[in-house]
Amino acid sequence: MGDNPDRKILAEGKYLRLVVEDGWEFVERKATTGIVVIVAVTESGQLLLVEQFRPPVRGRVIELPAGLAGDVAGQEDEDLADAARRELSEETGYEAASMTPLGGGPPSSGTTSEVVTFFRADGLRRTGRGGGDAHEDIEVHEVPRAEARGWLRQRERDGLLVDPKVYAGLTLAGL
Repeated sequence: MGDNPDRKILAEGKYLRLVVEDGWEFVERKATTGIVVIVAVTESGQLLLVEQFRPPVRGRVIELPAGLAGDVAGQEDEDLADAARRELSEETGYEAASMTPLGGGPPSSGTTSEVVTFFRADGLRRTGRGGGDAHEDIEVHEVPRAEARGWLRQRERDGLLVDPKVYAGLTLAGL
C-alpha cells in the first residue's frame, strides 16, 4: 500500500483514512482484513435481517448481518468465515454449524477500497439475544423467506432504507 509515490493520506481518523492515489480520492478502513455479509435462514425458513440507525445516511437501514474481519485486537489474521460466525452471533444471537462462501466484491469501488465476502450460514441454532456489541443498537428481524422481498419493499414504503447487499445476498444464495 505505501510503495506508490503518488499515494498520500489526506486525513485519518480512528477507523478510517482518506487517501489520494494517482489523483483518485477514496476511503480505506484501518485494521481490517475484510468485510463479511451473512445470508442466514433458520430451519423454519426465517431469513435473519438486522435493522440499525446509520449516521452517514441519517436513517434506519435494513441489512443482512455483517461486520469486519481482523478488527479485534489479537485476532488481526482472523479467517473470514470465523469473522462471519462471530458477527452472526453478535448481531442475531444465532450460531451457525457452517459458513459457505458465496462470492463477493467491492460494494462501492469509486469511494472505498472495501471488498465484501458473502457467506451462507447453515445449521443455525439460537444461543443468545443478539443486538450487537456495546457500541451497536441492532434490532433483529426474522422474516419468512418466501415473504422477504415483499417485506423489504414494505419497509422502504415505511421510510426505512434497505441496503442493496440484501438483494445481492439473496440472489447469491439462490433465494
